[in-house]
Amino acid sequence: MSDIILTTNNLTKKYNHTLALDNINLNIERGRMYGFIGQNGAGKTTLIRLIVGLSFPTSGELYLFGKTGKQALQEQRKRIGCMVETPALYPNMTAVQNLEVQRIQRGIPDRHVIRETLELVGLDDYLTGRKAVRNFSLGMRQRLGIAIALLHDPELLILDEPINGLDPMGIAEMRILLKRLNAERGTTILISSHILNELYQTVSQYILINQGVLIEELTQSQLNEKCKRHIALQTNHVENALLALENRLHIKDYQVMPDGTIKLYDHLDDMEGISSTLMKEGVLITGMTMAGDTLESYFLHRIGGEKHALSH
Repeated sequence: MSDIILTTNNLTKKYNHTLALDNINLNIERGRMYGFIGQNGAGKTTLIRLIVGLSFPTSGELYLFGKTGKQALQEQRKRIGCMVETPALYPNMTAVQNLEVQRIQRGIPDRHVIRETLELVGLDDYLTGRKAVRNFSLGMRQRLGIAIALLHDPELLILDEPINGLDPMGIAEMRILLKRLNAERGTTILISSHILNELYQTVSQYILINQGVLIEELTQSQLNEKCKRHIALQTNHVENALLALENRLHIKDYQVMPDGTIKLYDHLDDMEGISSTLMKEGVLITGMTMAGDTLESYFLHRIGGEKHALSH
């Protein structure tokens, strides 16, 4: 079984004289979580619409699960779940009724998937209620849209701005849900979002697009390296701190600044362990913070500075 489930070769889309996508070459690997980053109008939604069959390319090739061609692509799209832009819902129906319509249309035989899916997205309180979707909050509608995308347990899940309208608690819950789908079911996930800090906490791969051009693909570790993310450590004794870090934690990747600040480029997820080790060695920590460029600042740099700031 191939690890590549989606491939584009010079995929191009024009609208009249506007070039929305310009020769996109992309591979999506099975079991990974991707963040799709770009300004409004950069081409993110256009590419998603081509993938899920809501639009068709002007030129180039698209492969899904190793298949291409109009009929084969339509068959493979049954293995994809998606929410593109605003969820398409029946406003006068309940959450259960909306999912029942989707279940019947897709020929899913087991009615129990409705309960399981609503529980999965945190809408189980509406399993027996009669509240119409028109009375749902924006966040609740987003959850229901994601439930529709998940109803048939897709292998590839594509979400366009999935946390739009969610409060901070809802955003955290959605992050946990997506990570669980990826870890437990092996679902490959592609998320387009303007909330770059949230993407940083969720995905492991990044795809940067600007003005219809794919400008970079990179992993979480590559991003950390490029952004020079580090722990900025201040202590009462630099030499003793370095000895402890090298001998006890085997940290070699660091830099000592003129003011005595130690920049650690290793063990970024173990601030507690670093603190504990230094305390045991009698080194007093006077300051310890995570520093470096954010994903947003890195993206703005790649597209030419803050004059191109993201639209929200």
